[in-house]
Amino acid sequence: MKVILKSDVKKLGKKGDIVEVADGYGRNYLIARGLAVVSTEKSREILAEQKEEAAQIDAKNRADAEAVAKEFENLILEFHVNSGKDGRVFGSVSTKQIAEELNRRGYKVDKRKILDTAPIGSLGVTKVRVELYKGVVGTVRVNVKGND
Repeated sequence: MKVILKSDVKKLGKKGDIVEVADGYGRNYLIARGLAVVSTEKSREILAEQKEEAAQIDAKNRADAEAVAKEFENLILEFHVNSGKDGRVFGSVSTKQIAEELNRRGYKVDKRKILDTAPIGSLGVTKVRVELYKGVVGTVRVNVKGND
């Protein structure tokens, strides 16, 4: 029997895949648990529409992320840390602080999406890469200034 998977099933396929399974497995396990539906002409049409919708949403999200990446090119975040007379830094700027500053400025960024994970422990400007969407990476400049 051919079924269309409604969600990912381990060792069988991903959501939206049309797979051939044994009749009993399809009826008694996949369909009974809501993991799949029988593959009919109508269900294949619905699947095609859903894939088209998902592609449009993906394209819109990618375009939005690319626009934000362009905005990041002109963005400079400033942080102040304690430093000594010889330019030695006491403390650092973490990904959490960078994400909080971006969120405060209206960009919704999770700290786990910041690709450069090492804390910034030196004075001056450092470029930090942020993954905004699958395959879209923006670069933010972080300026660390010392408080003598």
